[in-house]
Amino acid sequence: MKRRMVFDQNPMGYDRYRPGYVKELFDEIFRYAGLNASMRVLEIGIGTGLATLPILEAGCSVTAVEPGKNLASYASIKFRAHKNFKAVCCDFEDFEPDERYDLIYSATAFHWIPEEAGFPKIYRLLKPGGAVALFWNRPFVARTDDPLHMDIQNLYQKYGLSDALPVEFSEKDCRKTLDALERYGFSDIKVQLFHRTRTMSAEDYIGLLSTYSDHVSMEKDDWHKFAGEVMAAINTRGGVIRIYDTMDLYLARTGGSEEAQLGGLI
Repeated sequence: MKRRMVFDQNPMGYDRYRPGYVKELFDEIFRYAGLNASMRVLEIGIGTGLATLPILEAGCSVTAVEPGKNLASYASIKFRAHKNFKAVCCDFEDFEPDERYDLIYSATAFHWIPEEAGFPKIYRLLKPGGAVALFWNRPFVARTDDPLHMDIQNLYQKYGLSDALPVEFSEKDCRKTLDALERYGFSDIKVQLFHRTRTMSAEDYIGLLSTYSDHVSMEKDDWHKFAGEVMAAINTRGGVIRIYDTMDLYLARTGGSEEAQLGGLI
């Protein structure tokens, strides 16, 4: 099974434990794209729809492409009350609609699509002057001043899930996506980072980890041992873990200015 398809095994867990996105991120998308109820929108890799409701509530007509059969079905049921929503179960690479879109967006999913296939196709499926919004959530639990974080990182190394201490996402890490947008002809490119701190119980944190593709791919015995030791570490250190999220948002258009600004929207 492809790693990007493991999420399809646990839609309910994914919807329960994966975080959504801050309101300020959607505010920037709305401002940049000028969203209104007349617009047609495509979401790539909807999953369980953690980034879908704000777009639907704006009255936009939303088509969501999702390769996972269970996830596509879950999203269809979740948003069944919205007549302006439909889900299509297929790979984005195989999706060939008869219409073009005012906005195409993807939330923590676009990295699963090969760059040489994904970016040109987005450009082709957008109306002239249409907008693309790509964004990710980058949770971080490896702060060296947090003893619990260090306990957990030691377990990651013990079980072969990580060889080195992770580095928290920052502005310099935006360069790869910015360069790709420029390379494939997008203009008026902008980026902004958003930050959030969450706390989770030991049980909920294990639930979150069980939605990550590299964790799900572990041997079952190793996963149960790892999960048990992580839970014990959290409970020993007070019963909760702090997670530091960085959300990176990239906005661009087909046509327009050549400006590419790193560090904030203007």
